[in-house]
Amino acid sequence: MKQLLLYCRSGFEKDCAAEIQDKAAQHEVFGYCKLSNHSAYVIFEAYDGEALVHFFRTFALSQLVFARQWCLLLEPLLELQPHDRVSTVLEAAATHEVQGCGQLRVEYPETNDGKTLSTLARKLTVPLRLALRNQGALTAKERDDKPVLHLFLLSGSEAMLGLSYPKNNSPLENGIMRLKSPKDTPSRSTLKLEEAFLTFIPASERPQRLASGLRAVDLGASPGGWTYQLVRRSMMVTAIDNGPMDPALMESGQVKHLQVDGFKFQPAKQNVYWLVCDMIEKPDRVAMLICDWFINGWCQESIFNLKLPMKKRYEMVEQVLEQVHLRLHEAGIRYQLQAKHLYHDREEVTVHIQRKS
Repeated sequence: MKQLLLYCRSGFEKDCAAEIQDKAAQHEVFGYCKLSNHSAYVIFEAYDGEALVHFFRTFALSQLVFARQWCLLLEPLLELQPHDRVSTVLEAAATHEVQGCGQLRVEYPETNDGKTLSTLARKLTVPLRLALRNQGALTAKERDDKPVLHLFLLSGSEAMLGLSYPKNNSPLENGIMRLKSPKDTPSRSTLKLEEAFLTFIPASERPQRLASGLRAVDLGASPGGWTYQLVRRSMMVTAIDNGPMDPALMESGQVKHLQVDGFKFQPAKQNVYWLVCDMIEKPDRVAMLICDWFINGWCQESIFNLKLPMKKRYEMVEQVLEQVHLRLHEAGIRYQLQAKHLYHDREEVTVHIQRKS
C-alpha cells in the first residue's frame, strides 16, 4: 500500500496536502500529493510503501490539523457496476485478503456533489456489510478494536477502498461532528466551542474539566455564542467585549460583562480556569495574548481560534504554533497543545492548550 487518502474541508485541499507532505517527510516518508480543488480529499502517494504503512500506524491523526479522516488505500479506483456494486467491492476485499475488520464505513466527499451520494451510501451499507461478513472481511458484530474498512464513493460508479486502524482514526462518519444549533443561542458560532470541547476533552474528563462552578473568561464575547456554552455548563463567566451581550445570557446571573479591550483586560484574581477567545484579529497577536495568560498564571486551559489567510494557511498555522511552543517552553510551562480545523470552523483553526502540573 503506497497511497494514503485524507478527507478535508472543500477548498482546503492544498493545505491538507502541504501538511501531510511535511509531516511525512519529517518521518522520512517521501512522496507527492494528488488533488483537485474543492474535491474535499487528497491522496498522498509515497515512494516507499512499507515506510508509509509504518508512518500511518505510528503517527497520530490527531496531530494533523487539516485532515478529518484518513485511510490507507487498498484500491485507488473501483469501477462499480450500478446493477451489482457489492460484488465489485467483495472481489477487491478478497484480492487484498481483507479479514476481520470491525466496521464498514461507506462515505463520500463533503461537497455539494458528494452529498448527493449520501442516499446511495445508506442503501449500500447494509447489503455490503452483510456480504463482507459472510466473506469474513468483517467480524460478525461491530468491534471498535479492529480495523475499519472504508468505501469512499466518488460517484455512483467509482469508489476507493481503504483501511484505517483503531484509536488512530476518526470515529465519526466522514470524520465530521454534526451538532444541532440550540434555539436560544445568540450566535451559531456557539457550535465551534461545543465541537472543540467534544473534540479536545476526553469524555471521562469532562465532568472535572467542564464542571459547574468553574470560572471562565470569554475574550471578544459579543453577542455571546461562546459564553452560551460556558453558561449552559453552569460556569461563572466574565465576558469581555465592547459590543452588547445577549440579554438572556445576562439574565442568567452567571455573566459579568466588561466593555473593555480584550488585549488590555487582566483578571483581578488568579481563579480563572477557562479562557476562550474568538476575536477577529491577526492570528499571531491572538496567540501571543493567550501565551501571556498562561505565563502570568491567569488560566489553566484555553480554546481559541486563529483566523486564516487566503493562501498558505498551513504555513501560517505552523509558524504561529511554533511561536506558541517557543514562548511557553522558554517560560518553563508544561502544557499540552492540540489544533484542528473543525467542521464548524470556516476560515479558522481552533487551538486548545491545557496547563500540565
